[in-house]
Amino acid sequence: MSISVDPEWWKKIFDEIYLITDARSVCNADLTRREVDLILEMIPVQPHHRILDLCGGHGRHSLELCSRGFPNCSLLDYSKYLIAHARSNAERMRYRIELIEGDARDTGLPAESFDVVLILGNSLGYIAEAEADEKILLEAQRVLRKNGRILVDVTDGSTVKKSLTPTAWHEVDEDKVVCRQREFIKQRVNARELVLSKKEGLIRDSTYSIRVFKPRELAELMGKAGFREVQVQSDFRAHQTGGDYGFMNCRMLAVGRKS
Repeated sequence: MSISVDPEWWKKIFDEIYLITDARSVCNADLTRREVDLILEMIPVQPHHRILDLCGGHGRHSLELCSRGFPNCSLLDYSKYLIAHARSNAERMRYRIELIEGDARDTGLPAESFDVVLILGNSLGYIAEAEADEKILLEAQRVLRKNGRILVDVTDGSTVKKSLTPTAWHEVDEDKVVCRQREFIKQRVNARELVLSKKEGLIRDSTYSIRVFKPRELAELMGKAGFREVQVQSDFRAHQTGGDYGFMNCRMLAVGRKS
């Protein structure tokens, strides 16, 4: 039986429960540091550069960049909850990050106002609309200055197709368990996620669908959006230990330049 997915799932799922279910990745400080290490190896970011963390969630990369002396970060995400979470952390750490609740396809930001755009954490492929990912990349191209750089971080679709298991589960802590059922249909992975509490029972029963890209497909999409000198590195393994980490392991990173 196929998994039925609400096409607007991405407007609802990124909340406090998401930070629990995906904590192994999105709340892992060591992983965030290693990801930022790689970003700084792949693109020439300077302390004075304006950086846009597009679809930046609760701001883990922006906060890490600020801690390393890159203070001019702006973060945009659709989730009201994640933006509020980022604001709380930024205020606690006294970082002046510009925080924007909005749609990555139409940010409303001024043209040619950033030196670097980052799209991290597998943030493409959510929206069911066929042209959505291209629109996001076109918007990134619009807000970049001449010769500005983009870095896109998504799961490697070639690896996912070979290794994805139909069912997976992991214990979040002593009380909560996350169970996932998944299926690969054409270029999308559909999933049903159950979050269970041993004390309280079912916490969440949700579905989602993510389009995955092969390296060549991602490079072509970025080229179509107007980026030049696109290079794809497809061997980034986020987690060093074994286990089923879903979309957050076996990733690829692509860099490009606005001409």
